[in-house]
Amino acid sequence: MPSDTDRLDRFLLPHAGVRGVRVHLRDAWAPILASDDYPPAIAAILGQAAAAAALFTANVKVDGRLSVQLRGQGPLNALMTECTAGGDLRGLARFDHAVAEPPADLRELAGADAMLAITIENPGRGREPLRYQGLVEIAGGSLAAAFESYFARSEQLPTRLLLTADDRVCAGLMLQKLPGDAGDEDGWNRAGILFDTLRAGELRAWNAQALLQRLFASEQPQLLEGRALRFGCSCSRERVAAVLESLGRDEAMAATEQSGQAEVRCEFCGQRYCFTPAEIDGLFTVPAASMSAPDRLQ
Repeated sequence: MPSDTDRLDRFLLPHAGVRGVRVHLRDAWAPILASDDYPPAIAAILGQAAAAAALFTANVKVDGRLSVQLRGQGPLNALMTECTAGGDLRGLARFDHAVAEPPADLRELAGADAMLAITIENPGRGREPLRYQGLVEIAGGSLAAAFESYFARSEQLPTRLLLTADDRVCAGLMLQKLPGDAGDEDGWNRAGILFDTLRAGELRAWNAQALLQRLFASEQPQLLEGRALRFGCSCSRERVAAVLESLGRDEAMAATEQSGQAEVRCEFCGQRYCFTPAEIDGLFTVPAASMSAPDRLQ
């Protein structure tokens, strides 16, 4: 039997015409949480966003990666979580360390003019990937409320979401009405009533089978194929070298003046990459690599 944590599980409520996804993260959540000394409110939003990024890969075509990104002007400055088609997760948040106890309400935490987006990046035919981005209005004071509103208004897809995170587990549950006329007339309402009885602690504690039987037994749920999730970072020495090349020789060399080498630390996984002046000089004296320089550290 596969582990019931660090997984994405899909299920169907056939009579109601509803599909569902459950995500539960423990080992994959730990290194994300450990990447900084996050206050509880920041950690909660980061964990919820990590669960959401994984959830959203279940019902859309993702051959590359899907990310949840937020930029704010409040105590939370920026947040990014990402899940790849292969199930690799990573994430980080930037916040004002001077605010000892950031508020839990998303609108206060990120500010009134915060921008929230879902971005899908799939491989293209050439070097440039194919990107689709949907902008999400901050509504209801929580990530779950914002995403529910986005799917209902922008995708015309009735959706219910519960997202939760503590210092051990983050988890998410998503229900969506199947497109078309699937299910009986009252199916979506019934599923929503059952959904509203679930508490965040139960979602973190229950395994997938218990969740379906305790919550949706009357709907004769069908557990579908799922997949494993894990922490994974796409940073590499080659990618960091490409970033240094994009800075130009003078700026890249200037990074070595203080310690005798340029040191770049990946904010996602903590891996450190060091380049001596000779190695940096070599970046500008060998033929350009085939990999194009990214616009940020990956």
